[in-house]
Formats: sequence, C-alpha cells, structure tokens
Amino acid sequence: MKKQHKTHLLLGGNLGDRLANLAAARKLIGEKIGIIVKKSSLYETEAWGNTDQPDFLNQALEVATNLNPVDLLHAILSIEKKLGREREDKWSARTIDIDILFYEAKILNTKELTLPHPHLHERNFVLVPMLEIAPNKQHPVFKKTIEELYEASKDDLEVTMLDELETV
Repeated sequence: MKKQHKTHLLLGGNLGDRLANLAAARKLIGEKIGIIVKKSSLYETEAWGNTDQPDFLNQALEVATNLNPVDLLHAILSIEKKLGREREDKWSARTIDIDILFYEAKILNTKELTLPHPHLHERNFVLVPMLEIAPNKQHPVFKKTIEELYEASKDDLEVTMLDELETV
C-alpha cells in the first residue's frame, strides 16, 4: 500500500451555484485524490485582487492522498476543468478554484508548482478556514503556525462563516 501524505487544499468559487460547485469538487476530490480527513466551515469573502466581481465561497480541506505533488496538481486541474473552470485573467471570476496550500512540510519551487502556496500567508480567506482545521500547522518556510500567520496578517478583507442553514 502506498504511503498516505497529508495535503491541505483550499476550494473557492464565485460563479454559478457556489454551494453545489464546492460540493461537486469535494466529491471529485474524494474519488480522484484521496480521503477528506477534515473540512472547514464555508466562508464568504469579497473577491481578492480584482474586486469587481461576485463574492467567493471558500473552504479548507485536509486530504490524505497517495499522489505525489505534481500528480496532485494534475488531478486538481482535471477536476477544475470538469467543473467548468476557464482560466482567463489571474484573478477572474470562476466556478471553482482548488489551490494546494501545503503538501506535508514540503518546500518546492518549480515552473509548474510552488509549495507551500506562495501567498497563503497574505490572505485571510485562506488563513481563517485553515485556523479552523489546522491552527497549529507550521509553515515550513516562515516557521510560524497558521494562528501566528493570521495574527500577523495585514489583509483587511472580511471573512464571514456561513450559517449552517444557508449551506443545506
């Protein structure tokens, strides 16, 4: 049996039925990537970067996978494509976005993939859901926990947890 690796992913989307898109992404992640061990609540946030677009829904996941980082990236790109993701501008609206935040404590910087995610420490829409599922996860580059990164964050975008009733 292949070794299971712990990876943290962030799901997001702001087009179409956002709840259904995130649910479909979770289902495909379970089928193609691995077991979802933990999932955060759903959070709504104003768009980051290009702010002239609908608000995003985001959710952090901890997933046990036997895929290596590059195969994980390819599986994610396949899931995004299947769910209607069209890559246009860097911060354009999208049906689904799946980012690899961490892969164990691996540090990688290639043309195709950078681990950990190079901007996760700057974005509350990443840090707040991660606080819920992995507050003590240490960033392998900065040597700070998610909680410490959140406390030092200069991002002023509001991140709002959705009511459970809104997510049914």
